[in-house]
Formats: sequence, C-alpha cells, structure tokens
Amino acid sequence: MAQVTRSGDFDIYATFQQFLQDDQISPPLAAILSLAEAIVMSNAGTMFELVQALNDGAEELKRRSPNPISLNAGCELFIAFVTLFPHESDNFAELKKELEQQGRKYATEAISFRDKIAELTLGFIKDDSVILTHSYSRVVLKALLHAHKTKRISVYVTESRPRGLGLKTYEALTAAGIPCTVVLDSAVAYVMDRVDFVLVGSEAVVESGGLINYVGSNQMAIIAKAANKPFYALAESYKFHRLFPLSQYDLPTHNPNILSFTTPITRSAGQDAASSDAAQEATATSQASQGTSSSATERAMTQEQIAKNPGVDYTRPDLISLVFSDVGILTPEGVSQYLVGMFAG
Repeated sequence: MAQVTRSGDFDIYATFQQFLQDDQISPPLAAILSLAEAIVMSNAGTMFELVQALNDGAEELKRRSPNPISLNAGCELFIAFVTLFPHESDNFAELKKELEQQGRKYATEAISFRDKIAELTLGFIKDDSVILTHSYSRVVLKALLHAHKTKRISVYVTESRPRGLGLKTYEALTAAGIPCTVVLDSAVAYVMDRVDFVLVGSEAVVESGGLINYVGSNQMAIIAKAANKPFYALAESYKFHRLFPLSQYDLPTHNPNILSFTTPITRSAGQDAASSDAAQEATATSQASQGTSSSATERAMTQEQIAKNPGVDYTRPDLISLVFSDVGILTPEGVSQYLVGMFAG
C-alpha cells in the first residue's frame, strides 16, 4: 500500500491524491486512509474535537473533489467507526494512534474484498458465457479474470466515452487471453441479444438499493430489463452509501451547468463565411500535416461540451437483479437492510 509523505502543513486532499496513486486503492479507501492520517496530524484533545476534525476533513475532500460520491461513502463509514469505537484508555494520544492503525488495517483488508466478490460471482458464470460490462471497474476485472481460470468466457465492453475507460478493460482482458470486443456506448441495444448477462461495478450503492456508476449504466440496465437479461452489480461494502436519490438530478454531482443550453452567438453572414473559410483552412492544414483526408476526420466534443454532460448516473433498484458484495449476494432491498444495521452500531 502506498505510504503518504508527511509534512508540517497537512493537506488532506493532497494526501488523498497520494493514496490514489496506488491502482489498488479506490476513492473510498483513499478517503479512509486520509482521515486516518488526519487523526495523527490533529491537535484534538477530546473525542468531540477529533470527530469535528474528521468531519471538517471529510467536507474538505468533498468540496475539492469533482465527484465526491464514493469517497463520501468511505468518510461516512470511518467517522461512524471512530464515533462508535469502544475506548477505555486514559491516554488520548494512544487512542488516536490506535484509531489510525485500525483505519490502515481496514483499508489493507478491504482490498481483499474483491477476491470474495469474484468467488461469489463465479457461481453465476456458466461455461461459454457471453458477458457485457461497462467502462472500467477493478472488482469486475477481478471477477472476470477469476472466472477465466476455470471457465470459457467472452466479454463485450463499452467504450465509455468521453474518458474511454472501456479500452483499459479491453487491454487487461485481452492480455489475459479473454476474447473481448469493444462496443460503442450507442450500440448497447444492438449487442444485448448476444449476451447472457450484464456485469457492472459501482461508484456507490445507495439506501434504496439503487446504483451510482459511470454514466451509461442506467441505459444499459433499462435495455437489459427490456431484453430479460440479468443485470448484476458488484460493489465492495465500503461503497454502500447513506444516500437516497429519487432521480438523476438528486445526485451530489449534478449542477446547473450539466445539460444546460448554450446561447447561440448571432453573427452576420460575412462573419460566418469568414469563420467557415478559416475553419476549413485550419482543418486542411492539420490534415495535410498528419497525412489524413477529410473523409478520415472524426469530429470530437470540446472540453466545454464534455463538461455539460454527467460523469455518473443513477440506476433504480427495480432494474438491478442482484448486488454481489463481500458481505454476500444481496437483493437491492437487502442492501437497505444492511445499511441500517451497519450504521446502527
């Protein structure tokens, strides 16, 4: 596990980013490790002050992260643990050290949760299964690689624009010898009849049993439901989140800029013609330097256009067949019951 470099001026978000440099560490675990580090760096002399410092640290992480959903699940879990932790020591410094060690121990053990989920998923993967997955997920990748050891499987993976994370999944699967094809995000309905089931990861599983994941997961679930194909979500228990969105617009990542309309700039005919000529000339120059023709040119969204689109979406629980987790195979309703017990102490 990556070690953080300590300095006199503790920056919890910089610490969070350092932990994320380890590819095995997901945002919730990085958040737990960052809060554990914050305990050591804190001047708190009472439990009240310590919990306040942790809450402030969690708020700082959420404020500075473009997508705080999954890290917030980790923050909630760790702060609840600290609050409920039985302590009898008269030495508060020793208690703080123990809490930090417990946080690090949990994060280390939590990496193995993916192995448990992969083993549970194996029982639902038959020989010669054709599986559709979305984007890139560490736990899904672990499950597919584990299944490949004993069964013949083939995988379709969506491209997952604009970040193209599906290509990362494709590279990992083909390197392991698993037949894999990348499909366009817009071709999910086209390919659905050829798959046996859908397997996706998660940013978070919320109180309703619904799923928050990379954008495109919701439409994949809707199409799977219409085609009577099972839709399975894989999620480590530290991604179970006390959040209850009713629609896409209730997500913490939604803001007024997403899906907003751009006001057209009115220009004269002369300006339009000059602008068009200049654009064509620039395109031709670029193509000439790259040795390409106009027929081979692909249009791409600008960063401004990408910023107007969501990065994650919400999938309703009625569209999800089962949730595979390190605590067992749950129905969406079972997730709600587990969350109640987890935070009730």
